[in-house]
Amino acid sequence: QVQLVESGGGLVQAGGSLRLSCAASGSIGSINAMGWYRQAPGKQRELVALITSGGGTNYANSVKGRFTISRDNAKNTVYLQMNSLKPEDTAVYYCNANVRVLFTMRPNDYWGQGTQVTVSP
Repeated sequence: QVQLVESGGGLVQAGGSLRLSCAASGSIGSINAMGWYRQAPGKQRELVALITSGGGTNYANSVKGRFTISRDNAKNTVYLQMNSLKPEDTAVYYCNANVRVLFTMRPNDYWGQGTQVTVSP
C-alpha cells in the first residue's frame, strides 16, 4: 500500500557530508510525522531526527548542530542533510513515515529498506 524508498547512503571520510532522501509512494491519504532512525552493529535502532507535517523538528543530542531534517510535502519526500560526519555515525539509516492510507481512518508506521552510511576515520 505504501512504499518508502531511500537513497543517498555511502562511504565518506570523517568531516564529510551526505544527504539522504526518502520518497513515499502508494495509496497515500496523508502523511504525519516522518523521520530517520539508525542502527549500528550490535546496537538498538535509535531515533536520529523527526519532522512533523507542520515542519516541527526533533533531533537526537548526538546529531544536533550537524544534521538537518527537512521535507517536501508535495513530493512526499523527507531528507536528512548530514554534515561533519563522525565514525560513530556509521550505521544503517532507516526512513520512517506515519501514513494514513487512502479511504482509511487510522495511520500506520511504514519503514524503508535502509541505506548504509559508513564514515571512515
